[in-house]
Amino acid sequence: MITLTEKAISKVAEFASNMPEADGKDLRIFIQGVGCSGLQYGFTFDDTRDGDTLVEAGNLRVLIDAQSAPYLTGSTVDFVEDERGAGFTVDNPNAAMFASSCDGCGGSCG
Repeated sequence: MITLTEKAISKVAEFASNMPEADGKDLRIFIQGVGCSGLQYGFTFDDTRDGDTLVEAGNLRVLIDAQSAPYLTGSTVDFVEDERGAGFTVDNPNAAMFASSCDGCGGSCG
């Protein structure tokens, strides 16, 4: 369903070890919204809920809710550090259907 690179798995483990509130919880990846630049993703540590899909990536357990699952299928999560900064990226083959150009709505697209 979803793949995490070794770098992403390592970075999640690092974050979890430095966050007491993550103790005993799994990583949840979800669709946070759709904006002018396409899908927006959320990452948090959470407990399992009814309807969640559980994906195991290395020693990491990843939760995906039923509404986000169809949009995340086939995605790869990576952690990237470059001259622009550092953060998680999602290479999502489904994202193209949600990308749009700015229509001047006054939002933050650009």
